[in-house]
Amino acid sequence: MAMEVTTEGNVLKVAIDGRLVAAAVPGMREEILGRITVGMNVLFDLSKMIHIDSSGLGMLVQVLQKVKAGGGKVVLAALQPGPKIVFDITKVSRVLDIVPTVADAKFE
Repeated sequence: MAMEVTTEGNVLKVAIDGRLVAAAVPGMREEILGRITVGMNVLFDLSKMIHIDSSGLGMLVQVLQKVKAGGGKVVLAALQPGPKIVFDITKVSRVLDIVPTVADAKFE
């Protein structure tokens, strides 16, 4: 799994490439949570994520909790069909804002 993290204004953009699984989560969680400040939004670009497990889902929920506590918003963009099944089965798609493309992500 590869991850690219950039900041654009008050949006932390995280692009994930590959498999978001237990082995990758600890380092990724530490980096992302360490960069989140009060009022910051997070955009996950999942256009290249091919698989996610329960650890990956848990990390996304932890990010959501920290961002919401600081008054921000989390948006997942370009979720692929394979991983989308996991989001739907676990009902995590009900608590996360998921949009079709990165361009569709809005933080108003």
